[in-house]
Amino acid sequence: MKKIVLTLSVLFAFSGLAFADGNAFTPLNFNDTSYGTTTSTNSAVNTIPDNEAIGNGNIQNAIQQLDNAQIDIRNELLNTKTKYADIDAQYKLIKTERAALKKQVRSVERRIREIDRAKEKIRKNML
Repeated sequence: MKKIVLTLSVLFAFSGLAFADGNAFTPLNFNDTSYGTTTSTNSAVNTIPDNEAIGNGNIQNAIQQLDNAQIDIRNELLNTKTKYADIDAQYKLIKTERAALKKQVRSVERRIREIDRAKEKIRKNML
């Protein structure tokens, strides 16, 4: 993720330098028939597609990398949420088991105290 952010910051920092003097080459589309010549130099001059600007591929690549990073982070978030839900379920189960065992310990301690009291009563009655 840090590499992607670093790459994008470098890309944006140097993109201003690349276009500082404006577009150095502007292709001109002249109609060949108006000049009376029929040479096909127009196709050689216009090598850049009209719908793609210079450096557009780098920006699209950076956007694609960000999309991939976002997908990876979302997958990691889903994995973390799943682990959290599993551990939370285990925690709740352990918590209920702990409460049940605590009640059981109290009841056993009460029974022991009752037996001790009964023994003391019996000893007092024997004398």
